[in-house]
Amino acid sequence: MMSIGTGGRLMTNTDNVRDALVEQRAELLARLNKITSDVRHEDQAIESDFAELAVQRENDQVIDALGEAARQELTQINRALASIESGEYGLCTECGRQIRVERLEVLPYSTKCLHCASRGE
Repeated sequence: MMSIGTGGRLMTNTDNVRDALVEQRAELLARLNKITSDVRHEDQAIESDFAELAVQRENDQVIDALGEAARQELTQINRALASIESGEYGLCTECGRQIRVERLEVLPYSTKCLHCASRGE
């Protein structure tokens, strides 16, 4: 996925990264469609029993939280794809230095190097 460029600078193979991100985005969109369907109870009716309704509402809250996490990840993926297109992929948005290859391999939509990310925590 990554290779050494001129002057020993680490560079990413953005075609492979782009393909992986596009695939991940498709999986997230499918998951979000399922979550939306589940929250809307398109496959089952809402319970009329009070106890069952309470459990169903709790489940809806969990499903909605999972949906929010998926939407946030989708935003990060779209941002990474845009940075690939602009030629800025792999550069820290804080300091402008190259993000380490190991970090990008684990989290391909990283926008900060480890140093800048740890300062923000």
